[in-house]
Order: sequence, then structure tokens, then C-alpha cells
Amino acid sequence: MPAALFRVEIPGRGPTLARGEPGSGPRELLPAELSLDGLLAGAAAGLGSALADAPAAGPVPAGAAVLPPVQSQEIWAAGLTYRRSRDARMEEAAEATPYDLAYAAERPELFFKAPGWRARGSAQPVAVRDDSGWDVPEPELALVLAADGGIAGYTIGNDVSSRSIEGQNPLYLPQAKVYDGSCALGPCIVPAAPVEPPFSISLEIGRGGGMVFRGETSTGQMHRGLADLARWLVSALRFPAGAVLLTGTGIVPGTQFTLSPGDVVRISIGPLGTLENLVELLRTGLVTPAEETSAPAASGPAEGASAPSASGPAEGASAPAASGPAGG
Repeated sequence: MPAALFRVEIPGRGPTLARGEPGSGPRELLPAELSLDGLLAGAAAGLGSALADAPAAGPVPAGAAVLPPVQSQEIWAAGLTYRRSRDARMEEAAEATPYDLAYAAERPELFFKAPGWRARGSAQPVAVRDDSGWDVPEPELALVLAADGGIAGYTIGNDVSSRSIEGQNPLYLPQAKVYDGSCALGPCIVPAAPVEPPFSISLEIGRGGGMVFRGETSTGQMHRGLADLARWLVSALRFPAGAVLLTGTGIVPGTQFTLSPGDVVRISIGPLGTLENLVELLRTGLVTPAEETSAPAASGPAEGASAPSASGPAEGASAPAASGPAGG
């Protein structure tokens, strides 16, 4: 496993950086003067060099909590980067043409997802809105960009989305994708130099002690290149402390499935580890008690039933019936 950079919260000390491995967690603290903002303020190679060369400042103490690996960075996202994401957006929308055109265009779809402080880390809850009836996790490779626009490292992202809200009107995308609990990152940042795409991505959703969904894909099936997505993002924006860019999803459960409070979402990406989050309900104040009582239950196999598989065919092949196309 490559060395990884963690942000941890130490009681009585606050957030600090630590070094460890994606599979085993943070092991040793780094000097207090180091910060993620500082490491990403220069060239992309600086993060990996600092992680390798910084002296240890002692072991990570018991009781330290792992935080999302983001500080003041903005979190952006790209859509329509996989063929299945295009198909799903066309499926859910009242008017499919804009998505088809955007998929084929030179300019990618880019949108603001969250400020860094709003991101949830591994073992922290993500949320579904109570005014949405169709919600999905979107497992994504996240690029950690330095101020020079280069790819400094990688982490795992979950772009939780309301497909019902976005499907009503494309202009509702910010409400479908930007709310408290809609973005998770973690568990750590792996520098770009020791790892090389493509990466395998897997998604598991647990419910009531059983598994209700499994799916997998690879970043090798992306329609757009990672460096090209980064280039478009930084072409008209400065990021003095770097940024995080989610690169789109190629996995989503089928159209009869929706996330439910209490579900556990696990996203694993090759050498980057696993991001795990419990799903909770975000109460918006837009739903009356009567509407909440009459809302349909989330679909999915009964407890103990076998989970549908979304490990689909390569791009261009027909998708299996249990696996819906990806939404963003």
C-alpha cells in the first residue's frame, strides 16, 4: 500500500495531518506547522514530497478521529464522464437533448459541489433529502489539485444526489446535489506519483444486515481524461490552496432503488482505501408530516435477499437488468 496523508482531529489539539496507509489508517503525526492548504499552495509534486520527507511528530493517539481530507479547498464535480451517466441523465430528464449534446461536446459539464467545511469524512453520515423520492450514491474518483492546476493526489468521493429533483428540471441540479450531507470524501489522500490510473471502483450498499446492491466499474471506462477535466476547471478559476474535483460516476443502482436512512454505503477504489458512510435523513421543512407518512418505502431486496450486481459490461455493451445507468 502507498503512503497516504490523513487529517485527524485530536482532542484538545484540533485538526492535524498524519501519515499512514489507506487500508490501516493514520499511524504517525506530522509536524504541526504543516497544513493541507500549505501543501497544495505550490506545485503538485509538493504534497508527495512533504509526505515522504516530513519527520514524524509522534504516534497518532487513541481517540483521534479521521476527518475528510480537505481544508479550505472548494469541491467541484464533473458530470457525463461515463456513457452510463449520460444515459441515466437522459432517462430521468423531461428533456434529454442537453445531456446528449453535453456528453459529445469538447467542453465538459462542471459544477460546484461543496465548500471544504461541508464535506463529510469516512464514518461520518451522509444524507438524503426528505423532499426527494429517488436518491442514489455516486461513487467517484476525486482529484486533489494543487494551486498550479496539477494533480497532487487522489481520494474517494461520494456525490450523493436526488435524481427525482434533478429529473424535474435541469435547473434544479444545485438543489439535487448541493445540501448538507450530500458530499463525502476520504479516508485519505494518496499522492499521484506512486499510483497510476486506471483505478477499479466498487460500490456496496448494506441495509438491515444484508447487502442490497453491489456494483463495480473502472476509470478506464471514462469518456474524458483526468488531466483534461482538471485543465477545464482551472482554465478560468484560481485556487490558491488547490481544489478537489470529483470526476463522475459509472455506477448507480437501478431505477427501482433509492437510498434509505440507515443504509451503509461503502466505496472502494484500488489503492485509495474505502470510504464508508451511514445514510441519515435531512429534514428540510418542506415536507408535511402527512406527506412523510405516505411516502413510499425505499425499494430493494428484503433482508437476507441476494444483492443485485452492477458489475456491468465494458462501454458500448448492453447493461445488465439489475444495474441502472449512472447519474452524474
